[in-house]
Amino acid sequence: MLKPILLVEDNPKDLELTLIALERSQLANEVIVVEDGAEALDYLYRRGDYAHRPEGKPAVVLLDLKLPKIDGLEVLKEIRECEELRSLPVVMLTSSKEEQDVIRSYQLGVNAYVVKPVEFRDFMKAIADLGMFWAVLNEPPPGHTKVLRRK
Repeated sequence: MLKPILLVEDNPKDLELTLIALERSQLANEVIVVEDGAEALDYLYRRGDYAHRPEGKPAVVLLDLKLPKIDGLEVLKEIRECEELRSLPVVMLTSSKEEQDVIRSYQLGVNAYVVKPVEFRDFMKAIADLGMFWAVLNEPPPGHTKVLRRK
């Protein structure tokens, strides 16, 4: 069974564009969408509205930096501090180019930091490339399932 992609995004426009781009890259994985950091942690820890979701970790977390309730850096910090989630691939997908955000993300153990391009075509290509990387090129740690492309 394919593991889902967890997309944490609060901006409706960016959410729509990201979902379109992931669909165009023809990834077969379900995309789970949550809109804030607290909901992301509830999903990952299987609590609250997600207490009865199937066991297992997502294939990758695409995490926005600026989020309501709990920001992306705090979500990343909690993921890296949890023994069961520590090896979960996390990609910061954000509009912030601020050096301090990039530095802090890597200090906390992010796997990649991707700045959302402003231009539609560039945005679509960046997300498709991101999907291709996790689908084909990245070798997950033992026990993780690779993302697969639809035939």
